[in-house]
Amino acid sequence: MRVGLIAIQHESNTFVRARTTLKDFRRDALLFGSEMAQYCRACHHEVGGFWHELQRANCEVVPLLLALATPGGPLDADTGAELVRRMLQELRRAGPLDGLLVAPHGAAVCDAHADFDGHWLCELREQVGEALPIVATLDPHANLSERMFAATDAIVAYRTNPHVDQHQTGRTAAGILLATLGGKIQPTQAMARPPVAISIDRQATSESPCRELYELADSMLQADGIASNSVILGFPYADVEELGTSFIVVTDRQPDRAQQLADEWAADLVARREQFGCALPDVDAALEELRSTNERTCLLDVGDNVGGGAAGDGTLLLRRLYDGSVADSLVCLWDPSAVAQARVIGVGETGELSMGGQHAIEQGPPLVADVRVERIVGGRFEEPNLVHGGRSAYDMGPTAVVRTSGGMTVVLMSNRVPPFSLGQITSCQLDPERFRVLVAKGVNAPIAAYRDVCDRFIRVNTPGVTCADMTQLEFRHRRRPLHPFDDVAATSAG
Repeated sequence: MRVGLIAIQHESNTFVRARTTLKDFRRDALLFGSEMAQYCRACHHEVGGFWHELQRANCEVVPLLLALATPGGPLDADTGAELVRRMLQELRRAGPLDGLLVAPHGAAVCDAHADFDGHWLCELREQVGEALPIVATLDPHANLSERMFAATDAIVAYRTNPHVDQHQTGRTAAGILLATLGGKIQPTQAMARPPVAISIDRQATSESPCRELYELADSMLQADGIASNSVILGFPYADVEELGTSFIVVTDRQPDRAQQLADEWAADLVARREQFGCALPDVDAALEELRSTNERTCLLDVGDNVGGGAAGDGTLLLRRLYDGSVADSLVCLWDPSAVAQARVIGVGETGELSMGGQHAIEQGPPLVADVRVERIVGGRFEEPNLVHGGRSAYDMGPTAVVRTSGGMTVVLMSNRVPPFSLGQITSCQLDPERFRVLVAKGVNAPIAAYRDVCDRFIRVNTPGVTCADMTQLEFRHRRRPLHPFDDVAATSAG
């Protein structure tokens, strides 16, 4: 059997003005053929799961395209068109295939196609025809569309947030494809889209109320004939018609049963919808909680979440810690201009430095402080452990470590890198356990790495393009009705 692999992944925040371009994909990962194969062999990503499961079954693996970019604004039209062109070009070059394993993100938006994942999946389906089986994985931070669903034979989403099961999800998807090709099953999938959008701070899968959704999913899998089931939690920062939560059930030749189970699952969420709203402290309350403990604490800056598309240069928490003279604290910021200024000051020297505050007015202006430049490093590091996102290689670009006169440490990066790995700190010759307070620009994802060094996590409801309270954002294209924006009848499962 010859099975092709394709991954095009981007989480697009439509409230970010800057566009994501091909340059952003080249910076993170834009790979074909043998380069993609090398990536697959080494990573914890779902394409690694595809690869290893197919290899175990002695299939010929045909890597076609891997395109990954850090979350940000929507793709510009040219970038979207080029990615689809290259995908179809690689597909034609590959020759006959027996099946496809594909990894869209599920929340990609392009200027030319609001449902970009649905667009490229439909282009793929048109090229290969209806008979060729296509099995897909999804990030649970997807806004599932009818086009994504219709273009695939089966969809499997990660079951954890932070996402630490991507590799296993890839193996599960590959197993479904192999069973299909071997005539052991004929996958029939159904979806339900309840009129509920879940707040980002309520999407941690090991915490209530989200945990109960997955307990129901696990119990459902005990029945015969259920190939897989998936909770699609939704991505709250894309103003698209598909915004919100979805459920997928894949059965073996039982479409009616799949639909019944998906609908029952959706009804459960609608009945409990009030439990899934924003429930975070504001900055003052979070800092009061911080002052009440001596535990090593990670403050999660939700409104400046790099993994949700924010810039990662907000100074709101940085300034409050600075003004409060919290000396044993560390903050990572994206600020290439500050890195350049630090070079001019020189390693071991002191000077005035302007840091952050370039992209989000609501997150505060730049912090200007006297600093000592501790060191400047290259910014590349490897992550050997299983953490959120499945990546094993990161590149922060030239990175400066500075220490303010009050004793705060700031890591200044030239490239936007989300806080998915402690390597962001340790590669700068810093010991995270030296600090009592660590600020991570995220909400759930950093926990997979930071829980090794932090005793407590406080999610902070800061303002910004990834603020926890989605009702503070202006949506024009979302479906209606949709909780928490609209009144939703408890009996309406959608």
